[in-house]
Amino acid sequence: MQMTPRRLHGKVAIVTGASRGIGRAIAVRYAEEGAAVVVNYLADADAADELARTIESAGGRASAVQADVSNKDEVEALVRAAHDRFGSVDILVNNAGINRPTELEGITDELFDDLVGVNVRGLLYCAQAVMPSMKERRKGKIVNLSSVAAFGTALPGNTPYAATKAAIVALTKRLAFEAGPYGINVNALCPGVIRTDATAGSDPSSPLALDAMAKRAMLGRIGEPEEIAAAALFLASDESAFMTAQAMTVDGGRMDFLSHSG
Repeated sequence: MQMTPRRLHGKVAIVTGASRGIGRAIAVRYAEEGAAVVVNYLADADAADELARTIESAGGRASAVQADVSNKDEVEALVRAAHDRFGSVDILVNNAGINRPTELEGITDELFDDLVGVNVRGLLYCAQAVMPSMKERRKGKIVNLSSVAAFGTALPGNTPYAATKAAIVALTKRLAFEAGPYGINVNALCPGVIRTDATAGSDPSSPLALDAMAKRAMLGRIGEPEEIAAAALFLASDESAFMTAQAMTVDGGRMDFLSHSG
């Protein structure tokens, strides 16, 4: 029997929004598989620094770097920091994202600008910043975190969030089309409800409570961050070398969709 080497050995990954939740789980899994990880964060320096120290104490390589992904200058500084510390960027995970639940009448310019700024422009800024060096080396992996909301799940207050997540799916396909001739793979992950700090505090009587959300999935439960990290590992590894422009759904078999159209 021949042992399989670690799947991301020698790679360098930037994971945005990595101080907690899904981003943290992805950063940990990538580090376990041999990648040097740039732990991007917006405000929680303590959590990001703690994660970087944990990775390094386990024999990995990591660096915590603050940047607001909705600010192009800060994104460019983030990518420069990754190159300065580790020499290259092989993998970009666009995980940073926000939600501002509201019904249609409650969507203000400020609210929608915030969502688009982080969820859409942030993705574009990060992709623009890493793409030149990936094209030059003719290789790279970009993993965009979308959501099953992009496909029209039946949850109240999700309209502006769903619109930005649908934009991520479209942008994933367009970026893959442009990057494909350079050997760069671009794919999206579309999680269902995942147990994170953001979801753990939901009102038990709400239709969005975790127990209620579990009943909307064929598997009868919500997901864990580590399950999304496993899918993100596949998309970052050589095992997905012939896969691009795809939106991979990891949602336990959600059944509450608004329509049956694609």
